[in-house]
Amino acid sequence: MTPIDFIFMLTRNDRTIPDALAQLPLVLSAGVRHIGFKDIGLPFEVLSQLNREIRAAGAKSYLEVVSLDRASEIASVRAALTLGVDYLLGGTHVDDVLPLVKGSGIRYYPFPGRIVGHPSVLEGSTTEIVASAKDLAAREGVHGLDLLAYRADVDVANLIRAVCDAVAKPVIVAGSIDRAERIHAVVSGRAAGFTVGTAALEGRFPASSPGLTHQLLAITSMKNQAKALIDQ
Repeated sequence: MTPIDFIFMLTRNDRTIPDALAQLPLVLSAGVRHIGFKDIGLPFEVLSQLNREIRAAGAKSYLEVVSLDRASEIASVRAALTLGVDYLLGGTHVDDVLPLVKGSGIRYYPFPGRIVGHPSVLEGSTTEIVASAKDLAAREGVHGLDLLAYRADVDVANLIRAVCDAVAKPVIVAGSIDRAERIHAVVSGRAAGFTVGTAALEGRFPASSPGLTHQLLAITSMKNQAKALIDQ
């Protein structure tokens, strides 16, 4: 297996947190170097500063789109281009987005499957989601997939494995990862990465001490322990 990336999202309930800039030093102090945010929750000028500080620290920046209508999604993509993020996660209007991101250097990871609501829910059977994943991954300009596995009403561990086995491009598992068992399922399913946001901010993971830094250290430890078990 290749290393799996832990992506910390400075988000709660699918919105960038108001104090994202203040929290960033704590995130960096935990050794996290993959850091994301949503395109809603803060003014564009603040998101721009946040992105600059993430990249200045040598970390990769991720913007995850949560808009479901075409016009809002295109606006979010244009914001990502203006910000100059490293990764664009999510979104469903792939045919509209691909021409916009072409040649930009942004790595584009759209959502497979049918996405509804806010916070987003993934609808459909495992077979349907895998078929969508294969279709998206076959397109030039799609660099990977953003799979809302724990927002689906299916056998999630099986879904992660099925999608990762079906495509040759990296899969990031996003949404509702809030315990060690789910991290283990992501790692054992051979995903390339996973995101955590709300759960860490609310202190849901067992950690040696209170605070965000210790939450992130605990998540990284769980990830490493899961990978060690799988690699045996």
